[in-house]
Amino acid sequence: MTRLLDVKDLAVTFGQGERATHAVRGVSFHVEKGETVALVGESGSGKSVSALSILQLLPYPLAKHPSGSILFKGEELMGASSAALRALRGEDISMVFQEPLTSLNPLHSVGDQIAEIITTHHVKTKAEVAARVKELMELVGLEAQISRLNNLPHEFSGGQQQRIMIAMALANEPDLLIADEPTTAVDVTIQAQILKLLADLQAKMGLGILFITHDLGIVKRIAKRAYVMQGGEIVEHGDTQTLFAAPQHPYTQKLLAAEPKGVPDPAVAAAPELLSARNIKVWFPLKRGFIRHTAGYVKAVDGVELRVQKGHTLGIVGESGSGKSTLARALLRLERAQGSVTFKGQDIFALTAKQVRPLRREMQIVFQDPFGSLSPRMSVAEIVGEGLEVHEPNIPAAERRGRVAGALLEVGLESAMMDRYPHEFSGGQRQRISIARALVLKPELIVLDEPTSALDVSVQAQVVELLRDLQKKHGLTYLFISHDLRVVRALSHDVMVMRQGKVIEHGPAYQIFNAPIEPYTRALMNAAFKIEADETGAVSS
Repeated sequence: MTRLLDVKDLAVTFGQGERATHAVRGVSFHVEKGETVALVGESGSGKSVSALSILQLLPYPLAKHPSGSILFKGEELMGASSAALRALRGEDISMVFQEPLTSLNPLHSVGDQIAEIITTHHVKTKAEVAARVKELMELVGLEAQISRLNNLPHEFSGGQQQRIMIAMALANEPDLLIADEPTTAVDVTIQAQILKLLADLQAKMGLGILFITHDLGIVKRIAKRAYVMQGGEIVEHGDTQTLFAAPQHPYTQKLLAAEPKGVPDPAVAAAPELLSARNIKVWFPLKRGFIRHTAGYVKAVDGVELRVQKGHTLGIVGESGSGKSTLARALLRLERAQGSVTFKGQDIFALTAKQVRPLRREMQIVFQDPFGSLSPRMSVAEIVGEGLEVHEPNIPAAERRGRVAGALLEVGLESAMMDRYPHEFSGGQRQRISIARALVLKPELIVLDEPTSALDVSVQAQVVELLRDLQKKHGLTYLFISHDLRVVRALSHDVMVMRQGKVIEHGPAYQIFNAPIEPYTRALMNAAFKIEADETGAVSS
C-alpha cells in the first residue's frame, strides 16, 4: 500500500506561557491508500484537534505547533503556504464534520453549495457542474432529493444533511477523507447507512479514511487499525481485531467496558397507573400560496396511545422525525395537541394553564443538550433553585440553598460547585446539573429526551447508573426517549416503537429486544446490535 498520510510527533498548544493548554502531545499515526484508520477517545482527548491540524484549520495564532511533521503523499503540510493549503482542501483531502447543519450555509441552497466545491477547484460549464451535482447526489443515495437541490439545508433530515456533506467532500474525488464523528447524532439505521455508504465509496474510489469517533462499536465494524487517545496522547494502537480482543492499556480496557449494560431492576407489576394518553395528535399545517391557505398537514404525532405505571420506565424509540420528542412535549402540555392525557387521575388537557401550573413540579423534563438548556448567565445554584423559587417562594434562601446542595450531591456533584457557571463543566457534569434541576422539586415523573446521545460512552454508562439509582431510591417514573437502543435496553421496563408519528409496536422491553414482531423494529435492532434470529425466533447479539 502507498502511505497517504504520515503524522509524526505532532504537538498542539493553545495560549501562551503558564496558561498554555497542551491539547496534543507527541502524536504519531499514518493512513495508507484504501484503508480506514480510527482515532478513538473521549471528548477532550485531542482527536479532533489532531485531525484539524492536518488541514491547518486550527485558529492561529491562538493554536501553535511546538513540534511535528505532517506529510501527505510525501509533501510537508506543516508550515505550507495558504495558497498550497487552499488548493489541497476539498481537492486532495476532504473533511466531513460532526454536525452537518452547522457546517452547511443556512442561506444558500444545497445545490449551490455542492456546486461551489466543484467550481472552486475546476473550470467547468454550468451544464457540467449541474451534471456532476446530480451524479454526486446519486452517489450518496439521494436520487429522490435531486428535485430539491434548490432547498435550504434545514429542509432536509439529519441523515440527508450528513449525506449532502459527504457528497460535498467527495465532489473532487479526494484521496483522503477525514470523517470527524459523522454518525454521533444520527439514528442507528441512518448510522448503518452512512457507514455502508463510506465503505462502498472507499471500495469504488480507493479512498483513505481517517475516522474520528468515541464509539468503539463503529471502530470494530469499519476500521483496519485504531489509535486510542487520552489526554492529548496516543496510549495504544494496533490492528483493530487485536486491540479489541486483548487491550493492553487500562484506558482502552475502560472504554471497552463502558458501554451501558444490563437491565433495570424489576418494577412492581401491579403498580398503579401514573400517566396515560389517548388519541394524541400533533398536526402542523402546511401553508401554500399567496393567502397561505392550508394545503395539508405534517402529522408529527398521529393517534398515539400509551400507559405508564408508577415506578416504571417507558422507553420510546424511533428514527429522527418519528415524533418521539413532539409526543413528549405534548404529554407535558408544552406542545399544542389534541386528545387526552391523564396524570394522577386528572385530564390535564381539560385544565387551564393556571390549574396545570401546580402539577408542573411533579412532571419534569431533562433535555438532550444540557449546554443549550442551561442559562449561561445563571450560576448552578440559580439554575437548580429556580423551580423552588417558582413553586415554593416562601422558603428561606438558606433552606433553598441547602436543597440545591442536596440535589447536587444526589447526582454525584459537589455542593461547592453551585456557585460556578455551566461553561465550567464537562458535558456529563452539565447533564447531571440538568437532572438535579428536575430532581430538586421531588417530581413523580421525569421525561428524559435523548439525555445521553451527545455524551461519551463512559459518561453514558455513568448517567445510566445514576438514573437507575435515583429511580430505585425515589420510586421515580421515567419516560425515556432515545435512538440509542443500548441505553434504552439498560433503562426501560417497557418499550414503544414509533415511526412517522404512529406507534408500530409496544410491549415489555424483553419482548421488544428479544422477539420483535414488526419488520421495522427488527431493522432497528439489527442496525443497533447486528443481531440474528436463532431457530426459536429469539435474538442474540
